[in-house]
Amino acid sequence: MDKSPNNNSDNRPDSRGNISYSHGDGQQQIIAYWLFVMCAMVFIMVILGGVTRLTHSGLSMVDWRPITGWLPPLNDAEWQAVFELYKQSPEFRKVNFDLDVEGFKSIFWLEFTHRLWGRAMGVVFIVPFLFFLVKGWISRPMAPRLILIFILGGFQGLLGWYMVKSGLIDRPDVSQYRLTAHFSAAVLIYGYMFWVALSLIKQSKEALGENVKSLAILTRFTVVWIFVTMMSGGFVAGLDAGLTYNAFPLMDGHLIPDNLFVEDPWYLNFFENITTVQFNHRILAEITFVLVLIIWFKARRLEIEPALRRNINLFTGMALIQVALGITTLLLVVPIIFAALHQAGAILLLTFALMVVHEWFGKKIR
Repeated sequence: MDKSPNNNSDNRPDSRGNISYSHGDGQQQIIAYWLFVMCAMVFIMVILGGVTRLTHSGLSMVDWRPITGWLPPLNDAEWQAVFELYKQSPEFRKVNFDLDVEGFKSIFWLEFTHRLWGRAMGVVFIVPFLFFLVKGWISRPMAPRLILIFILGGFQGLLGWYMVKSGLIDRPDVSQYRLTAHFSAAVLIYGYMFWVALSLIKQSKEALGENVKSLAILTRFTVVWIFVTMMSGGFVAGLDAGLTYNAFPLMDGHLIPDNLFVEDPWYLNFFENITTVQFNHRILAEITFVLVLIIWFKARRLEIEPALRRNINLFTGMALIQVALGITTLLLVVPIIFAALHQAGAILLLTFALMVVHEWFGKKIR
């Protein structure tokens, strides 16, 4: 029997036993691989953003030129002009007042790279999208999903500038609310693109058996819990809460620290009280780890496909690594390398969780 590169398990034999292959399967795989590349670029973008934040480089560019801002300063006069703009910012006046042009360059380049990478992502998305559209490869069910991704990407750019503006008014730091919104939007875009890509290459699966339904539902809940935990990490980063209580498992010698609810009204403590914000992130992360272990132990007792079992093992292994990275980052008082690895680990943990959930709930896009 001939094998076609476009075959998948949805193809069915005819009355003579020959398999008829869909012409669009190979095209869908190409689009899926393109989306996986976009996911990798978002992953890098998030890490770049984290390092920019950790090095306090994010406020070095005080204007936003989304169309014309492709080139950096090219001569001494241009560098001086950009530096003069920065000198008007609260960060320079209150923190970096002794910085010269050469020192300014060291923080400028990271933020410039971060923004340039975002522009490159737009090109890598729109050019192939137009090509696929002209070639007729984008099906009607697929089109709104890809358009939504493009709209979300544009919104993310606006949200990034909205975040930066919060640090250019009075205080030399961005709002933890806007930072968390910016980070959460990036995670949502990543997760949605990854899900769509998986749906383009998904093979037909039988309906969920009763023996795995509870495990599948628990895993789907865990994905949501991981996202909430990542959002809480955004508030930790926005308030520099990782620079305090650098011990584990105790905080200032207590499992439950004092001063958890000193802000009024009480709910502001979850977003503006450094003690409460770090405590929440710890609790959410610990519950995440417990949920993953429960999934792993329950899966061991079930008859499931080898590929699914492998993904669950990867998911569990990544949870172990992520816990170790989180504790190490805290104990070492947030060194840049471990903080960046911890952020990367969160995205990888979400990735493996989505792979597991998609095995049970994902549907192929035609």
